[in-house]
Amino acid sequence: MRGPLLSLNRYGLSLGATLMLASCAAPPPVAPPPAAPGAKPGVATIDGANVELAAFQNSAFPYHGLIPNYQESGKTRPFLDVDDNGRLGHSSPRGGLLWEDQTYNDRTVLLAAPQNFDPTRPGVIIVFFHGNMATLERDVIARQQIVRQLADSGLNAVLIAPQLAHDAPDSSAGRFWSPGGFAAFLAEAEGKLGEFYPQSRGAFRRMPVVIVAYSGGYLPAVYSLTVGGDTGRVQGVVLLDALYGERDKFVSWVEREGRKAFFVSAYSTSSRDGNMAVEAELQRAGLTVQDSLPAALAPGEIAFVDAGSVDHNDFVTSAWGGAPLRDIFSRIR
Repeated sequence: MRGPLLSLNRYGLSLGATLMLASCAAPPPVAPPPAAPGAKPGVATIDGANVELAAFQNSAFPYHGLIPNYQESGKTRPFLDVDDNGRLGHSSPRGGLLWEDQTYNDRTVLLAAPQNFDPTRPGVIIVFFHGNMATLERDVIARQQIVRQLADSGLNAVLIAPQLAHDAPDSSAGRFWSPGGFAAFLAEAEGKLGEFYPQSRGAFRRMPVVIVAYSGGYLPAVYSLTVGGDTGRVQGVVLLDALYGERDKFVSWVEREGRKAFFVSAYSTSSRDGNMAVEAELQRAGLTVQDSLPAALAPGEIAFVDAGSVDHNDFVTSAWGGAPLRDIFSRIR
């Protein structure tokens, strides 16, 4: 077993408390177990993985640019469109007026690697975009069990998850709207990972990427694919009850760049219409589409999986078997 990956620094105590209080599919540890001998002070092992909550320069927010294709109108609009004596805010279609200092000022990114991760072996970088009303500690780690599902899958991979709109009903993509934004984010993450695996710094720059988006995470995901600047490395895309908009962009990507990757979209009744529309478009384009997960997710595989009447808010821990990402990750080759 390799040494712990990352330190929680000042987030250690708050994360431990969050994990004790949050409800989730499987009870998390009461507190992070002691670090391995020789590890940096404050190192935490959570759900079978070593975890850091790090501040990024190339995070999703703050963002002072434009919203492209605002509400799919083809027009742009300033993201921060309210100025109250110097206090900036964003008029969200669902959340109303949301202030930058409360909702769009969190640079935190979750980095996690299962304890058996080996950077000298072929590996994958998983980028996870969470949905609305979420924080990394309370929801991505504790409630949705993303770290645990990756660790349990057996996939040799690391997880990178940026904080998007902080605990708010908003799907804004922030810097992922910007050309090259995804590439800059990925490069910074690779650098931070390389600091903890100094003998394998170059390995992270060579690893393929799988983008996973839940619910409102579809917006940063699709702009990462279309203007992100480093999509040649994307080996696959996984959408979890997420096809609520930008359907034409997803279709175009699958028809072109996506032919060298896999595409999986699992859905409940909440996003059924969007999934049916995209599936029909791809079939009309002559692509082969499956209605169940293939045994192995290889380049060119396209699957739409109907999870039935699963509650949208619990999709990530309630869809088939209670751990849909663990199942999907275990099929990546």
